[in-house]
Amino acid sequence: MNRGDAVAKILIAEDSPTAAEMLRRTIVPLGHDVVMANDGQNAEALIRKEKPDLVILDIIMPKINGFQLCRSLRADPEFKDLPILVITSMDRESDRYWGMKQGANEYLVKPVDQKVLVEKIQVYLEDAN
Repeated sequence: MNRGDAVAKILIAEDSPTAAEMLRRTIVPLGHDVVMANDGQNAEALIRKEKPDLVILDIIMPKINGFQLCRSLRADPEFKDLPILVITSMDRESDRYWGMKQGANEYLVKPVDQKVLVEKIQVYLEDAN
């Protein structure tokens, strides 16, 4: 995050309106700007346009799934160090392994504990400074 003490820009890629709103309500009180995407294709376009400081990524989404998007971002030198937190209902060990192999920084299973999410966001935004 190259913004000093300014707010971070966090993109949430989540196709469930309920889950997306819960994430947004957790993040906004922290003082960060939130950008929303409801599918992987829209998320990728917004990431390239908005250049967020951190991405929260669902795996099961229309058009481009989270694994594909994560892999695409990691292959791009501009986004290879972008913090990506996966939050998904896919909770098998093989899913977790595959998510981390695609380049996720964290793999959290729904329903995610809000306190844990806030801690992870703070850690990755601090690391980016």
